[in-house]
Amino acid sequence: MTSSDTKTAHNGELLAQDAARADLYAIIGRFFYDAPDELWLAAIARGGGDEASASGALSAAWHELRQACGTADPVALRQEFETLFVGVGKCEITPFSSHYVKEAGPERHLVRLRQLLESWGLGRSGAATESEDHVAGICDAMRFLIGESRPLDEQYLFFNEFVYPGLVPYCEAIGRSVNASFYRCVAQFTLAFLAVEKAAFDMQDA
Repeated sequence: MTSSDTKTAHNGELLAQDAARADLYAIIGRFFYDAPDELWLAAIARGGGDEASASGALSAAWHELRQACGTADPVALRQEFETLFVGVGKCEITPFSSHYVKEAGPERHLVRLRQLLESWGLGRSGAATESEDHVAGICDAMRFLIGESRPLDEQYLFFNEFVYPGLVPYCEAIGRSVNASFYRCVAQFTLAFLAVEKAAFDMQDA
């Protein structure tokens, strides 16, 4: 194999890895945007292991999530979702990342997020009722950065400012909830994936 062939193969591998990363952000965002329906649950239950083969912990969490999807009742999941993230009056677990970022303050955090999204040509759609810091939106923005092959320093910046500091405490709150069952599996998988992402970004930054 020539050096150019080696480079092409390496680039193909990186593209495949990035596609898998983008897919996982899309999956996580979908779970946190709304309760999964029967078709979505079936699709995840049938999914292979390639998307989460980067580490033992991530692979194990993916396996547990697939199993949970295979046995879940969509009606019960709707109730769990409503109890955790919607509620009556005030939800038990706030699904907005600014709530968990204490240092900058929620308002400054949201302003900074909007500025970044606008610089990338992104914004809230007219039909959206949630603010831009909804965890599903954060996942979708990260998926966009990866899918558009944005520079790693931009991905790193967004991950460190918005993804990791927002989603980790959010998922930890889900893990502590007595009302979380299926979504505890989603949270555990998300934490395992974010740990892999952080380790990879830290390695790039070293």
